[in-house]
Amino acid sequence: MPLIPLQGHETMRAALAASVRDGELPHSLLLHGAEGIGKERFGLWLAQRIVCEDSQGGTEPCGACLHCRLVARLEHPDVHWFFPLPRPEATGPDRLREKLEEARAVELAARRGDPFHVPSYDRAPSYFLAAIRTLQELAGNRPAMGSRKVFVVGDAEAMVPQESSQEAANAFLKLLEEPPADTTLILTSSTPGALLPTIRSRVLPVRLLPLAAEEVRDFLVRRKGMPEREAEGVAALSGGAIGRALRLLPVGDAPGPLEKQRQAGRSLLMAAVADSPTARLAAALAEAPTGGRGEFTGTLEAFAVWLRDLMAAATGAPEHVVNAGDVETLSQVVRRRDIRPLGVGRALDRVHRAMELASGNVNPQLILADLLRGVRSDLLNAA
Repeated sequence: MPLIPLQGHETMRAALAASVRDGELPHSLLLHGAEGIGKERFGLWLAQRIVCEDSQGGTEPCGACLHCRLVARLEHPDVHWFFPLPRPEATGPDRLREKLEEARAVELAARRGDPFHVPSYDRAPSYFLAAIRTLQELAGNRPAMGSRKVFVVGDAEAMVPQESSQEAANAFLKLLEEPPADTTLILTSSTPGALLPTIRSRVLPVRLLPLAAEEVRDFLVRRKGMPEREAEGVAALSGGAIGRALRLLPVGDAPGPLEKQRQAGRSLLMAAVADSPTARLAAALAEAPTGGRGEFTGTLEAFAVWLRDLMAAATGAPEHVVNAGDVETLSQVVRRRDIRPLGVGRALDRVHRAMELASGNVNPQLILADLLRGVRSDLLNAA
């Protein structure tokens, strides 16, 4: 089965299942929470619960009826999963729409073939008007098998006006304003504040909380077959998010995408406290001048995690260090450089300002060069 059983979120599952049972589930919901905690998987679980024909009013879909089996195989004709995609090479709206559907079919096939599939794109994915037109058309059709259609729209914040243009969000807004009576729309977002206010006002917000580290560990042991000690270390770094844990795992012989960012964040911290300015210049130049903005922002977020770990070491609270394997290294930095919590706080503020710059058209190398000089000053010259 391509869909791995949903992990955790029992309280919210029970609440929404009761709404489905009583016929009180809103037509439009927004599942929001930290990145990687399983919002889209939760949305697919809810879709399965909605179309299940033999749940007998319980919390969980039965998993055995034809509807449940088709959802689990990502093949149900009334359950549609949309997600942002890079813009394909195509001219004209009809051709673009066709190419986007081809790309979505390829991605769905990859997810059917590998339940742990982690999408990776060369260009930033987004929603385009052509994709929303397809969604609108499907929503206007009658259900093929049951009485309802369900749409899971992942990373809905990708509808914000960027490359995708304002039209995609406005077209989706029209669907939210007048949804077909037999349609449920389930949006997900890690940054709900980035959605248009008019979209947020038309959906019921449902916040999903991070899982306990033990739940992530148990998932890695049971589903990935990892040794318990290794799984425990990954779970500690995951922030209660299975999606983040999977992105920390190796891909072939290479480190996972989040592990690369974690290592890059550590390198930035070491460069910031190094004696030689050459280390800071080298760290800045190592960043691709025109790389993906999301990847660069991820590196800055990883840097912020290392600074928070440095704060924990500086305040004598090593038990709060996320990168637990580096507690001694961080403690040595604190002692050798006389790091003060106030300075780390200033450095963190500086990193957050750099993240804002990274969202614009600013060269990442320039951002890093200035950031590392400033962070060094903050850390070593705190009053």
